[in-house]
Amino acid sequence: MSAQNKKMKIGKCILNGEKIYIQSMLNARSDDIDGNISQACELEKAGCDILRVAIPNALALELIPAIKSKISIPLVADIHYDYKLALGAVERSIDKIRINPGNIGDKERVKAVAVACNSKNIPIRIGVNGGSSKEGLVESAISHIKLLEEFDFNNIVVSIKSSNIAETVKANREFRAKYDYPLHLGITEAGTERMGLIKNAIGIGSLLLDGIGETIRVSLTADPVKELQAAKDILLSIGKYKGIEIISCPTCGRTRIDVEKIANDLEIAIKNNLKLANVNCKLAVMGCAVNGVGEGKDADIGIAGGDGCAVLFKKGKLLRKIKEEFLVEEILEELSNFVAE
Repeated sequence: MSAQNKKMKIGKCILNGEKIYIQSMLNARSDDIDGNISQACELEKAGCDILRVAIPNALALELIPAIKSKISIPLVADIHYDYKLALGAVERSIDKIRINPGNIGDKERVKAVAVACNSKNIPIRIGVNGGSSKEGLVESAISHIKLLEEFDFNNIVVSIKSSNIAETVKANREFRAKYDYPLHLGITEAGTERMGLIKNAIGIGSLLLDGIGETIRVSLTADPVKELQAAKDILLSIGKYKGIEIISCPTCGRTRIDVEKIANDLEIAIKNNLKLANVNCKLAVMGCAVNGVGEGKDADIGIAGGDGCAVLFKKGKLLRKIKEEFLVEEILEELSNFVAE
């Protein structure tokens, strides 16, 4: 077994299991420097912890200093086939390099990259994808690790992804049983926003609940900002991210208030309130007494619906009855009190 015993650093991010870091990737054209800078700043503002950029040619290397001068989060260079691009990224003080050691040429080229990265303590992420691996996913990752280890390089992050959820989960579990190198999780080519979120939630969530994974990316065919929002929601749902979690019932024939509208209005209001951005709280919107204070009793704040009204409760204790039209307003007020407390 080869183990990564020291703390792995990617810029200011320390991969030691205490925090799951959220990644995304720029998708502006590589010859559009201003567009990449603008998107990078937007993603950092939206909560991205680690950002990746494609470097398909020598001209794209100029993205590295241009972007790094405008953001404070680590930048990763995504490189395929040309080892000289990796060397150029190191020269420009990239924070991490993502390569597949098997597709950048012979051992001497791999050695050149390993030596250059070692000289500046720059990690290498070995990326193994189901669609590009000729051997088994785990076997491919191990062969690439051994190749880097030949040159005394062990500052390694591993990513094993497939568009097949079961295959991805199985491979990452198998790898973790053999190696302790940090794992970057995701489902590759997951699809559009709706199905991509479902696939990523199942795959990433399963592994995180096993205690596997140090960084994640929710790959979506959508605006990268939506990747970040989805990643936060996945982490929030398993208690790995601070935020306000809204739980709400699916409603039934007993329901006499508009639970869907109330829950959606609260979600929008909370999202747009910067003062609530780092609040850790569970908020319950329940349609009736059956699943109100009972099933929602572990919520910090919640409501149990009545006929055109609801009872507000806090930590399971009933506070007061509120008419339906004032529910959102009074719940938000109670949230502000919760923050103050």
